[in-house]
Amino acid sequence: MQQMSLRLLRCMLLLLSIAAGHAFAQDFGDYFQEKTLRIDYVLTGDANEQEISLDCLSCLPQWYGKRFRLAETPVEGNGQISVYDHRSHVLIYKHSFSTLFQEWLSYPEAKTCRKAFEHVMLIPYPKDSVEISIELRNNRREVVASLTHTVSPDDILIQPKGYGCVTPYTIVQQAADTLHCVRIAFVAEGYQEKEMPIFMGDVAVAVDALFQHEPFKRNREDFQIIAVQSPSADSGVSEPKHGSWKATAVGSHFDTFYMDRYLTTQRMKVLHDLLAGTPYDHIIVLANTSNYGGGGILNHYNLSMTHHPKFRQVVVHEFGHSFAGLADEYAYESEQIPMYPPDVEPWEPNITTLVSFEDKWSGFMEKADGIGLYEGAGYNLKGIYRAFPDCRMRTNEHPEFCLVCQQAIQEVIGFYTGKQ
Repeated sequence: MQQMSLRLLRCMLLLLSIAAGHAFAQDFGDYFQEKTLRIDYVLTGDANEQEISLDCLSCLPQWYGKRFRLAETPVEGNGQISVYDHRSHVLIYKHSFSTLFQEWLSYPEAKTCRKAFEHVMLIPYPKDSVEISIELRNNRREVVASLTHTVSPDDILIQPKGYGCVTPYTIVQQAADTLHCVRIAFVAEGYQEKEMPIFMGDVAVAVDALFQHEPFKRNREDFQIIAVQSPSADSGVSEPKHGSWKATAVGSHFDTFYMDRYLTTQRMKVLHDLLAGTPYDHIIVLANTSNYGGGGILNHYNLSMTHHPKFRQVVVHEFGHSFAGLADEYAYESEQIPMYPPDVEPWEPNITTLVSFEDKWSGFMEKADGIGLYEGAGYNLKGIYRAFPDCRMRTNEHPEFCLVCQQAIQEVIGFYTGKQ
């Protein structure tokens, strides 16, 4: 009863703020300090039941995330974190994300065993106590797991990180306005200390590839790029199918979910420990391998191989996932994955089941040549549609993002920079 009353109070406050024309309009300094609160969670469960547990809290020396429209998200994601002022119960910050855990739930293994996955969230450091709610949603966009907890900024068990022994990094590209920018950290994975010049060269290739694509190209001055030189004991990355396991900076490996080319890491705490004290918000991990593979998860990370001929295409494709929440637009007969129920509209902006197509690109269909409804997307040959015959989110051979994906990326850039 008390929880229902609290939710009702939040809804009433939100409606009142909208009516007054002040929804989500608070200044950053009203509720937050110029620091970051890092929250480590553990996500556990199986296909039938999922849980979220709080692990630990850390304080990082600066805040490098969004500073505008703090209580909004540009894309829905498969999860959301919401921060409420503990005294007034007003929503003061919100962020969306997806996780490898939620993706795992769609695979057969999740029906036979329970697993635990690390998850890390960064929020601006509050001036006063806050109530934090985190929730996970299934592929029907229904909340299946949630956790609410209170954090006091004066809690003596909040551990400071990033105030010393910061991983060496280089500013590769400075934004024109550091208060209105997107920060990307490239992280070295599988590069020994002596191979850091190779890593820096790979960063240069990735940056060049990204800014060859619109709308990143025309918004280049809005991005700050750093290269984090995190050394590995071994050169290369792990390949379980060949019995090869390497000691690397963030423990990445191929064969995620037993899929040969799926290259990921589950060591989220190690990854963020390496980044503590660096100016980062979005993460691209570059893996020192010539084998084809990668992975990208919304507001989680983008991980790409570097020495395969398709490196440039893959790192940009995966950033489409991790930065803008774009869905894969391909589908193969041999790899159909039931991630999108046919009676539910996906939240991803570039695919549709036609359930709520009016919320997607229906208004653009007469404004651009080639735009329409092309069946086959989201890992299914039937029942899911994309906007164009081809796109960077569909094949490596296509040289650019389609117009629908470009529009989605532009909206996210505008959201984070406060220019939209």
